[in-house]
Amino acid sequence: MALDSASIRDDFPIMCRQVHGRPLVYLDSAATSHKPRPVIDAVTDYYERFNSNVHRGSYQLAVEATEALEQARAKVAQFIGASQDSEIIFAKNATEAINLVARTWGRVNLGPGDPVVITELEHHANIVPWHMLTAEQGIDLRWIPIRSDGHLDLTDLDRLLDGARLLSVAAVSNVLGTINPIRQLADAAHEAGALMMVDASQYTPHLPTDVAEMGADFVAFTGHKMCGPTGIGVLWAKSELLEAMPPFLGGGEMILNVTKEGFSTAAVPWKFEAGTPPIAEAVGLGAAVDYLNGLGMEQVREHEVALTGYALRTLNQRYGDDITIHGPTEPAERGGVLSFEYKGIHPHDVAQVLDRSAVCVRAGHHCAKPLMRVLGCSATSRASMYVYNDESDVDALADALADADAFFIE
Repeated sequence: MALDSASIRDDFPIMCRQVHGRPLVYLDSAATSHKPRPVIDAVTDYYERFNSNVHRGSYQLAVEATEALEQARAKVAQFIGASQDSEIIFAKNATEAINLVARTWGRVNLGPGDPVVITELEHHANIVPWHMLTAEQGIDLRWIPIRSDGHLDLTDLDRLLDGARLLSVAAVSNVLGTINPIRQLADAAHEAGALMMVDASQYTPHLPTDVAEMGADFVAFTGHKMCGPTGIGVLWAKSELLEAMPPFLGGGEMILNVTKEGFSTAAVPWKFEAGTPPIAEAVGLGAAVDYLNGLGMEQVREHEVALTGYALRTLNQRYGDDITIHGPTEPAERGGVLSFEYKGIHPHDVAQVLDRSAVCVRAGHHCAKPLMRVLGCSATSRASMYVYNDESDVDALADALADADAFFIE
């Protein structure tokens, strides 16, 4: 059954807002999605009814808060096909989750000259932590290039993986929308003796996610792009890896015992959740999982493919050679992210003109400067769609682009 975006929009209170006297057209969900009423209500309910710290109190509020946190963990585990709830580590975002792997598994298992392989289309969150280990430990950072069609060039994959310890790849590019062949890459990594890490920040909100089917060893994603609150992200990893990794941060909650001579760690997952966790945010993420399950992730994906196809056709037919949309041309091979250049007008100027029509797009390098250099530009405008968008939003974008002509060209 197709998603009814008009009905879904009613679930999102912010969609009632007007900007500059016009109805909101939000096309920046790759940066952050909006929150449906059930998520907002779940967070409010936590603060109004059982706000308390977790895992330490024996009074009723503390018990309820602990149960709510752990129920959220269980919901996330089910949502991504984890075999155990304890494989879910709560972080504040995907960036922290990737840094956790780099700073714990990486510091123990990587040394001078050890290869780590990433790609040219990565977000800075999956680049900078490895640059830091390059500077600190002398690892060998290798790059899988991209082809002109936005897909990875896997011609030299065997050579790049030769001797590698880790392959770390975004499942979906936040700039090109490219959906990468994660299982193929994971199988190649394992055959070469490497582990596989997946940045699923642009994948899990939009496609059914099964970590076992991916063949991954680590998967990171963030809550705020999948209808959940900000300040909550997830690291999934195989239990045997988590058991062997040292803790990331030290302090309360992550310990079993502390003496003057040292400390012992708590069990997984709490070993990696030092201090008070993001309790309200986790509760909200659990509600977001419920909401997306209610829509059906297969239906979410079908909606996105159809809407992306409509957007590609509409913009290309209307503006032709005046617009360059980066990434794959086939909607089924990409997510609902359209990064574009328009008539040589600076992307920030395009975004400001679109804002006058209440059309919200992102402009900049999208935390992917190495990719921008490959594309031969310093920035793009980026429209990104989600469950609450429909063809009228694409039409509004196309109409608003004409205002850029009037403002900058005529």
